[in-house]
Amino acid sequence: MGLIDFMMRPFRKEQEPETPMREAAGQTIDGEEHGWRRLTGDGMRNLQPLTQSRMQELAVYLWRTNMLANRLIELPVAYLLAEGVELTAPDEEAKGWLDAFWRDPINQMDIKLPKKVRELAIFGEQCWPVFVNEMNGHVRLGYLDPALIETVVTDPDNIEQPIGVVTTKDKHGRTKRYRVIVNGPEEVFSQRTREIRETFEDGECFYFAVNQLSSSTRGHSDMLALLDWLDSYDTAMFGELERWDLLRAFIWDVTMKGATEEEVNKRASQITVPNAGSVRVHNDAEEWKAEAPNLHSSDSDGLARLFRNHILGGSTLPEHWYGGGGDVNRATAGEMGEPTVKIFTMRQRFWGYILSEVGTFVIRQRLRAYYGAEPEASDDPAVYVPEARFPELTSKDTSKFATALQQVVLAAATAVDRGLLSEETALNLIGLVASQLGLSIDPSAELERIRAERTRKDEEDGFVPGETGDGETSDEQ
Repeated sequence: MGLIDFMMRPFRKEQEPETPMREAAGQTIDGEEHGWRRLTGDGMRNLQPLTQSRMQELAVYLWRTNMLANRLIELPVAYLLAEGVELTAPDEEAKGWLDAFWRDPINQMDIKLPKKVRELAIFGEQCWPVFVNEMNGHVRLGYLDPALIETVVTDPDNIEQPIGVVTTKDKHGRTKRYRVIVNGPEEVFSQRTREIRETFEDGECFYFAVNQLSSSTRGHSDMLALLDWLDSYDTAMFGELERWDLLRAFIWDVTMKGATEEEVNKRASQITVPNAGSVRVHNDAEEWKAEAPNLHSSDSDGLARLFRNHILGGSTLPEHWYGGGGDVNRATAGEMGEPTVKIFTMRQRFWGYILSEVGTFVIRQRLRAYYGAEPEASDDPAVYVPEARFPELTSKDTSKFATALQQVVLAAATAVDRGLLSEETALNLIGLVASQLGLSIDPSAELERIRAERTRKDEEDGFVPGETGDGETSDEQ
């Protein structure tokens, strides 16, 4: 080392050994189950798990304790099911299978269906595990409390389609994984989705939900938007009850003219509250007066009606359906009830779809057990398509439709005679009015029956088409 290097050494930084460069490396840890993840995440389209559970608890609590909330649920149930429901199919054997399912001592659909309709409205979802007899294909339904649903897994390629239900952990830390039933071959799903569905090994289930968006995985209660309002209305009603008790309360105000404090205190110790019907005697130096509270409650009735109608309007129920007459007469009541009937009809159609899906599954299991085939393989698959028949939601005023039908028939017949309408178009017009009376008319089929009936009568009368009345052949064909 030279002299200069030796002298400059304290002023130079000691050079550290060179460190080799390394690239950043890592692995993304997916918190979801292996093989799938939600395409949209949770976001605002799904309630958080705690919120979902809280919604269900509050909805049940209000249904039990709040009269208005109870009616919001029970009225639609009564309209949908009061006269009963029939699940049937064109094929007689299939109809027998459906009847056996419906009347099964475990299924008891006449008893349990109202509960299922009620709970779909309260919870916003229903999950029914199924149990299939391997020998004869007979189906029984179970029940999974919506509070026990942890996750509804959807198709990674189609967020709209639920493919599995995962339950919460039981006391032993175990969960169950049910595969959602789809009435079709597994090939309707992609290979990736089929692999995911194979991981749901605890059985099959039906899962149905309402009040949800296409990207929502869970259903919501019919009362979700009304929970706070229902609770506040109930609190206000109890407040009115307490105020009513206060209005009945009063005190005796005793005035002693010119009395000193000592005289007032002495007299106060001598006074006792008079009993009803008793007699009180005093001179003009003492005045007794009953004082009642004035709580200015003249607006309470209007406010109660305002809040009640706010809640009823949110449920599409008219005021007079909840005992409030208002300014409603028979004519306006019918018009006000139409939006409600439309909402009920939508829910009725949804339940028709639910029961048809269940019925289709019942028939498919029987066909597999007895014939080893699917409905699609039969000569006429339509005979195995079940139908849920509901009663009319409301009793129609048939008199006005009967009058309209008579007028339309006369007008249509006149138009046909004058060559202004064809017979088929005239039957279409008649069918439009007849449908309001519950009669469905197929114009083409009806015309064929009419012509066949004419031909039969002509043959019975000995009339041969193309001949005149004297037996000679007419020149016109």
